[in-house]
Amino acid sequence: MNFDIIPAIDLRAGNVVRLRQGDYSQQTSYRVDPLRLAQDYATAGAAWLHVVDLDGARAGNLENFRLIEALAGTAIQLQAGGGVRSEDDVQRLFDAGVARVVVGSVAVREPERVAEWLVRYGAGRLCIALDTRDENGVWRLPSDGWTQSEAPTLETLAPRYAAAGAVHVLCTDIHRDGMLAGPNLGLYAHLRRLAPGLRVQASGGVRDIADVRAVRELGVAGVVLGRSLLEGQLDLAEALAC
Repeated sequence: MNFDIIPAIDLRAGNVVRLRQGDYSQQTSYRVDPLRLAQDYATAGAAWLHVVDLDGARAGNLENFRLIEALAGTAIQLQAGGGVRSEDDVQRLFDAGVARVVVGSVAVREPERVAEWLVRYGAGRLCIALDTRDENGVWRLPSDGWTQSEAPTLETLAPRYAAAGAVHVLCTDIHRDGMLAGPNLGLYAHLRRLAPGLRVQASGGVRDIADVRAVRELGVAGVVLGRSLLEGQLDLAEALAC
């Protein structure tokens, strides 16, 4: 199985930012042009770029659509989401050149609807975001930019999407996101047991090349890298060589 190293760009008001544990009040902004950053990642050898519209995720709209459209025109394949709530949103992103659309909140709230999209658009063109938070031993799946609690759990939805034919699943441990505290290897091992057929992308907490190797050894399909790349703790070319 191929192992994908996927750099990430989180957008807020057109700027590259990172949040701590998904908290919009704990934002770090980076003085870098997102288009230039995408080109740099492509030049380093990355095949995919993960883009999150943070404004859209919370508001339920494609707030940074024009910038995502511009990023889709760079020399890298885009996996993008944040604010996708309808089939029109999915089609709009595909029309803009996005190669794979990430669906999160609607995937948690309306799995039957998203299962229909998997059939209509092709399972390989959608990525199901099952971003999760440990709440007293239960892996909850919050929505709307991780601001709203939802009833479904990782244990119920992961096997359901596997049975529906999903291919790609992004799973972020929200407590680790943006913290550079190391990935939650136990979570991804658990998810692999729940739905061994899914191509899992691990996200949250990766600090260095040792973390990248540890995640890869679990048998997941890829790892998403954000803050560690932006702050120079991890070199993308080195990670790709891994």
